[in-house]
Parts: sequence; C-alpha cells; structure tokens
Amino acid sequence: MSKEKEIEELLTRGVTHAIERDHLEKALKSGKKLRVKHGIDPTGPKIHIGRGVVLWTLRKLQDMGHTVVLIVGDFTAQIGDASDKDAARQPLTLKQIEENLKTYKEQLGKIIDMKKAELHYNSEWLGKTSGQEILEGAMDFTVAQMIERENFKERFETGKPIGLHEILYPVLQGLDSVAIKADIEIGGNDQLFNMMAGRVLQKKRGMKPQDVLTFELIEGTDGRKMSTSWGNVILIEDAPNDMYGKIMSIKDDLIIRYFTMVTDVPMNEIKKYEKDLKAGENPRNIKAKLAFEITKRYHGEKEAEKAAKEFEQIFKNKEKPTEMPKAKYSKDSKLVDVLVESKTVSSKSDARRLIQQNGIKDNDKTVTDIDYTLEKGKHTVQVGKRRFIELSEK
Repeated sequence: MSKEKEIEELLTRGVTHAIERDHLEKALKSGKKLRVKHGIDPTGPKIHIGRGVVLWTLRKLQDMGHTVVLIVGDFTAQIGDASDKDAARQPLTLKQIEENLKTYKEQLGKIIDMKKAELHYNSEWLGKTSGQEILEGAMDFTVAQMIERENFKERFETGKPIGLHEILYPVLQGLDSVAIKADIEIGGNDQLFNMMAGRVLQKKRGMKPQDVLTFELIEGTDGRKMSTSWGNVILIEDAPNDMYGKIMSIKDDLIIRYFTMVTDVPMNEIKKYEKDLKAGENPRNIKAKLAFEITKRYHGEKEAEKAAKEFEQIFKNKEKPTEMPKAKYSKDSKLVDVLVESKTVSSKSDARRLIQQNGIKDNDKTVTDIDYTLEKGKHTVQVGKRRFIELSEK
C-alpha cells in the first residue's frame, strides 16, 4: 500500500471525526514527526479489542515514524470520566489504580512498541497544578457547554445529580494535551468533547491546537457497546480458543463492522464479503474467516489455525477438545470453589449463575446443585459452550 493510501485509510476507516482533516493529512504527508497523544483510563485491569481499534492506529502512526505518547490517567481516574455514563463514576483509589495498571504495559506491548513510546502518568503535572491554573482553564468553558453533552443533558433532565468534579474532567484532560505538547489526540468518539477541550486550552496558551481523530465504539458479544462492566468483551489477552469462540458468537449483523474495525483485512476484500452475505452466503462461513483474522492478529497464524480446528471439533463434530486445562481438587471440594480457584470462571456468583442456567456439565451430566461436591476420580467439566477443564484429585 502506498503512503498516500495508507494515510487515507488511517483517516477514514472506522473514523467518526477528523479535526482538522486537511491540516492533519498535510501534517502526515509532510514528513514531520508528530506527537500522538492517547489517554488510558485505568478503570479495569484488562484491555478489550474495542480499545484495540485505537491502539492499532497508534501502532500504524508509530510505524510511520511518529511518537506515541500514552497518558495513564492516574490523577483523573480519582475523579472519573462520565463521558459515556448515565451516572457519576465511582472514583478509584490510588491502590485500585495501581492494581489495574499492573499488567497494562504488558498488554499494550502486544500492539504498541513500548520501547519507542512515551508513557506518562498525568499526576506528574496535574498533581502539581495550582487551583489558579485549573480555574484559568475552566474560564474557557461554560456550564451550558457541559450540560449540552448528551449524557449530562439526560441526567439533568431526569434529575440525576451531576458533580462539579465531573464538569472539571474535560479541563484536566485538556491540560494533559498542553503538558505533553500534543500534535494529535486519538480516542473513541465518546471522548470528542474532552479532546476538543485540549484544542481550546492549547490555543489559549499560544500553542497550535492538536488535531483530533475519533473512532467508532464497537459492540460486544451481546450487541451492546463492548464494556468490561457488562462482561460482553473479547479481551486481547483471551486464549486463542476463547477469542475464536467469542467471535463466532457475535451477531451476524456485526460481521462486516468487526472486519472493518478490528482487522487489517483490505477494504476491497471486506466489500466482497459484504456482497457475498447479501447474496445469501452462510454468515457462519464469513464469521469463521473473521474469527481467524482477529485471532491471528493477537496470537499469530499457527494459534489461529489451531483455534479454528478446535472450534470445528467441538461445535461441528460435537467432540471434546484435544487439549484442555488441568487442575487438582481436594477431597469433598465444591465444584464452584474449584472453578474459581482454577480461574475457569471469574467468581462464585458467575459459577452459580451458570449452574442455575444448566450451563455446567461434569462428565457430560448437567450440574443442577450450586453446592455440587466432586466425587473421587477424574472429571471433565464443561463450562458454557466453549470452556473445558480436566480435574483430578490431589
């Protein structure tokens, strides 16, 4: 792909806003090394492929020679960004933030070359920012501007409280752009107002305002916006089999959207898949190509091929996987406890819910008792449609 086509795709594929488009395009073509800002909200310990949309764009810019500047919002997370929320976010403690950040760098390194990137915590400057500086920043905005934002407007009209600290959030995020002298800021389209605040504050301080690039937010496995709190996420650290299986479970009408947003498959190929679907092609066949491409992107071609084969074996041929995780259990252990300890499920409540929904089998028999105790011997436990674990007594 030529440089011009690469830049054109970068500015259009999945993009909802490009501000200022002409200026940004010229800057990318000029050969000038740009500082590309992206804020990381440490509200959870895992990164999902929806967030990966922006991260892969950052990687492309990095490969073009630009400097990616990642800003961990450890200071602003103590306030909470309400950009896409219908209620105030619960502020995080420093301890919670540190816990969430433990594996962030490793996850980011799956996509971004961390050796070439800058990583900052916005407490570096916001922790030293005076009240006067914050007030000066706030003077560039009106209460009406804040209330007109869709989520604040809904809360205001329904009588839900809006904290003063929430209104200050865009000012603080804008000050991040000033601090690191950003040329471009990239993020999800829910961040547009916050990113535009950066432009306002930079201009006020005699700096060239950053260009802004926002991307669509993708839906999760249940069709709602992908969100860790809803549990409908496909994580970039998901095992190949889990990743492949989750993608095969998405709704058919999301196939082309996922191809466009979450893969690097050329658009002419994607248009062909779209045409095939409209002509009556079985969506499952196209979805299998999608699952392969996404799994390959995060785990490599060999693992993607194995995951595809394993999926066919389990779902098409109704066979158990050839390889499955193994764990030990003590005498008279409850299955719920063992599944949590082996990290097969995230919590006891998750395990109990699955049992109540007849979603767990032990040696092909459906488990119906939430206090089910494991008898002596080997057990092949199936959790949901895709997860299997082999248990043996200690």
